[in-house]
Amino acid sequence: MQYEEVTFEEVHREVLHLIPGQPSDVLDIGAGTGRDAAALAARGHRVVAAEPTAELRRAGERIHAGSGIRWVDDALPSVARLGTAGERYDLILLTAVWMHLAEDERPLAMDALARLLAPGGRVILSLRYGPVPPGRRMFDVPAEETIAQARARGLDLLVRTERHDLHDRAGVSWAVLAFESAGGPRP
Repeated sequence: MQYEEVTFEEVHREVLHLIPGQPSDVLDIGAGTGRDAAALAARGHRVVAAEPTAELRRAGERIHAGSGIRWVDDALPSVARLGTAGERYDLILLTAVWMHLAEDERPLAMDALARLLAPGGRVILSLRYGPVPPGRRMFDVPAEETIAQARARGLDLLVRTERHDLHDRAGVSWAVLAFESAGGPRP
C-alpha cells in the first residue's frame, strides 16, 4: 500500500525531535493503514489510531497485528467517540489529513484537537499542496490559517517547514506544522 512505502522517519524527519522520548499517550487521527501508529507503538507509546475508512482500518489491523494499537472508527471535525471518552493525549498526529477538511470544518476540528490535547502536549500535522487527484476531496489550506486557528486555542507554533513530495508526484509539496499546548514541554 502506498502509505506503507515510505517510512515514519522519512515522513516526519523535520519533527522527530518533538516525539516524546518516554512512553506517552498518542492519537493518530486519519491513521490510514497504521504506518505512523505502528512506529509510535514500537517506540513504547500507547497509541490510539482513529481511522474512519473501514477498509483502511481493517488493513491496518491486519498489517500491524500484535502492535498494541487500539483502532477506533472516528474522524474529524468532531472526533465524537474519543471526544466523549474524556481521553487526553501527549501527542496528536495528523499525517495528510487536514487538507480533507472544508473551511467551515477546520475551526471545529481545531477545537477538538485542543480538547483532546493534554497540557504540554503537541500536535503535528501536514498540509498537502498541489493538484487534487480525481475523485478525492481536498482543499487548499493556507498554513497561516492553521497557525492562527491553533494560536486562538492556546497552541504555540514550534515548527513550520516545507518539503517536496516523497512519492515524487508532479506539483505536490507539503508543509509540516507542529504546535504545543500551554503548560510547556512534557518530560
